[in-house]
Amino acid sequence: MPYEKSQRLPGEHASKLGHIDLTKSEFVRGIVEDLGLSEKANGDATETEMTMISISSLGDYSEIPMIYGIDGSMQIIEEKEKWPYKKYAFIKTAMLRIDFMSLEKIDKDYPNPFQLENLMKDSAVFHYTAFPLRNISYEGMNIYDAIRSIVFKSLKQTLDGEVLETLKWLLYEKWQGTKKQLEYFECPHCHGPRATLEYDAEVGQCPMCGGELFITDCLGFHQDMNQDVARDSIIGTYMTIHETLLMLTGIRVLWNRNRDVLKDSLFVKDGPLSVRAQYSKLVQPIRRFLSYARSSGTEINILGQEKTGAFRDHLDKISPHIDPGNVFIPSSSYIIREIQGRRETGAPYGKDTNYGAKVFYKLNNYHKMVLNIPTGNYEANPNKESLIGFGRIMTTLPRIISNRFEGAIYPIELANGIASLSSYPSAKVLEIFASDLRK
Repeated sequence: MPYEKSQRLPGEHASKLGHIDLTKSEFVRGIVEDLGLSEKANGDATETEMTMISISSLGDYSEIPMIYGIDGSMQIIEEKEKWPYKKYAFIKTAMLRIDFMSLEKIDKDYPNPFQLENLMKDSAVFHYTAFPLRNISYEGMNIYDAIRSIVFKSLKQTLDGEVLETLKWLLYEKWQGTKKQLEYFECPHCHGPRATLEYDAEVGQCPMCGGELFITDCLGFHQDMNQDVARDSIIGTYMTIHETLLMLTGIRVLWNRNRDVLKDSLFVKDGPLSVRAQYSKLVQPIRRFLSYARSSGTEINILGQEKTGAFRDHLDKISPHIDPGNVFIPSSSYIIREIQGRRETGAPYGKDTNYGAKVFYKLNNYHKMVLNIPTGNYEANPNKESLIGFGRIMTTLPRIISNRFEGAIYPIELANGIASLSSYPSAKVLEIFASDLRK
C-alpha cells in the first residue's frame, strides 16, 4: 500500500509500470482465463436463484394514508488547536408526520421551502443531544460516567419522557399485561453479569455491588468505552437506537390510544431495521411485539431503506435482471453466499440483530431501492406472506417516491432535511457554539 497524503507532504503514487510483469505471467493469464468461465457460471446460478414477485400480481390493497418519516444525523468534532485535543459529538434525530393531502400540495421536484417550513412546524418532533468523547469533563464526571448519564437524561427529556417510557415498554414487554422481569445485564461498576432492576424502574442499585444503575445501562454503552475515552461508534449507535425508539414511541402511543389509526399509518425509517452487538437485546422484544400485534389483528406497517452499503451495491449488480415493478426477497442462504461471500456456518443471517427482512425493489429504471420490512418472528426464508403489511406498503410506495434523488422516498428525504448536520457549515458552527459555552 502507498503512503497516505499528510498535511505536509504529498501521498505516494502507485507505480505506472508495475502491471507489465503481471500481464506477462503465464500463471496469472491462466487464472484470468479461468475467472472468465467462472464468472459466466456464477452469473447464471445467481439469476436462477432470484424468484421475482410482480407488484401488479399482489391484488387490490388500500394505500396507507398517514406516513411518518424518521431520520437522524450526527457530527463528531475534534479540536486540534491545543493539546490535549478535545473530542465531542452532536446528534439530532427527527420524526415527521405527513398525509397524502399535505404531500400533494408539495412539488416533489422543486419543493417550496416555505411550505416545507410550515409542514415541519406543525408535524415534526426533534431531539438534540451532545456527548463528550475525549478530554472533556461533564458535571465533574469522567467520560465513562458522563456518557452513561447523558444517554439516560437524553432519553428521559425527549418528548417529556415518552421515549424513555418506550424503552421500558419494550424491555419489560408491557404490552403483554404481565410484569416481566428485566433481563440480566453487565453492571457498569463491578462488571458482574447479573445486574437488574425492579419491574418498571428507571433507576436502581446493582444487587452485587450497590452501584447506581440506569435502565439505559442494560443496553451496554459502557462496554464500548473506558474511563477517559469513548469510541466514535457509540455516537452512531446512540443515533440508531434513538431513531428506533422515536419510531416505536409513535407506534406505542397509537397502540394504546387508537389502533385503527395505527393500522393506517406507515413508519418509514432511514437505514436498516437492525440493532447490532450488545445493543441487539432490543431486537427480540421488538419482534415479539410486532408478532403479538399481528396475531391480535393489528398489522403495524414499518419500512426501512438502505441507501448505501453492501446490499445497495448488490442491487446495482442484479438490477439488470429485475424487471420494472418487481420485487426480489433474498433468503438467508442467498445473502450469506452472494452478498457476504462466506460459508453457511453458524446462525442464519440477521437472526440476532435484524427485525426486518431485506427486499430488493425496482420500480423503474430510475428508482430501485433496498427496503426492510418486518416479519415479526425471525424468518430465514421470508416471503410476501410473512412480511407484515407487504401488500399495502408496496401499493403505497409509488405515491411517496421523490424525483429529486434516485430511489428516494419522500418522507425520509423530508426527515433528513430537518435532521441533517452537514460537515460544513454545521461542524464549524457547532465547534464555535461549544467553544462559546466553555468560556
